[in-house]
Amino acid sequence: MFRKIATLALGLGLMASPAVAQVELGSGFSITGTATATTDYVFRNLSQTRSRPAGQGSLELSHESGFYIGTFASNVAFPNTNARQEVDGIAGFRYTTSGFTADISGVYYGYPGYSAQPGQYDLAFAEAILKLKYELEPVTFVGTAAWSPDYFGSSGNAVWLETGIDWKTPLLDIVLSGRVGYQWIDNNARFGAPDYFAYSVYATVPIALGFSAAVGFYGTDITQSQCGGLKVCDNRFIASVSFTF
Repeated sequence: MFRKIATLALGLGLMASPAVAQVELGSGFSITGTATATTDYVFRNLSQTRSRPAGQGSLELSHESGFYIGTFASNVAFPNTNARQEVDGIAGFRYTTSGFTADISGVYYGYPGYSAQPGQYDLAFAEAILKLKYELEPVTFVGTAAWSPDYFGSSGNAVWLETGIDWKTPLLDIVLSGRVGYQWIDNNARFGAPDYFAYSVYATVPIALGFSAAVGFYGTDITQSQCGGLKVCDNRFIASVSFTF
């Protein structure tokens, strides 16, 4: 059994995307939403839909003080479970100064409708996440640290570290991105895979009227035999189309 976040997750930082529009609500509040259709749903480069398409949506309510709350939803399909959807709750604080942004948040990943069968464990878990971003036009440097006291599938203490870079090209404001990360998991047997290295390269292309498209390559160093014979850990190309307001 394996785990999530979308290639986009509002509230956790759309750092590789074109500038995100906002709907101003007054009194310092604004709301942002995104709808996405993607050929696969990966979290830290592991497929959450068994290499099948996904429809996703996210919503964030933020205040000019930096505080925000949000939610993310997607279909999922984990092997040998009845989990069919994921709904997350997000709350955090984001601060920006002189091109530097710090974003600290708490996320609860829920799977409504899932019921553990004999020998299975709870899928839901929570994480504390710190995201850092430094913009030095046309380049943006990003980093993420995430910790869960009891990770997906009750697999115990887990830490994720990731770093990367985004480059906005002078052509059509296309953003080229690269990421490398490493996932440590306390109970690998329950998780279903060893600790692993993840890497990705992708491009995000703004279209018009809030639409954008993305295509990329996502890989890990997990072999299929280490993945229980499943293909959810395999390297893969992913394409998606998003609408943001």
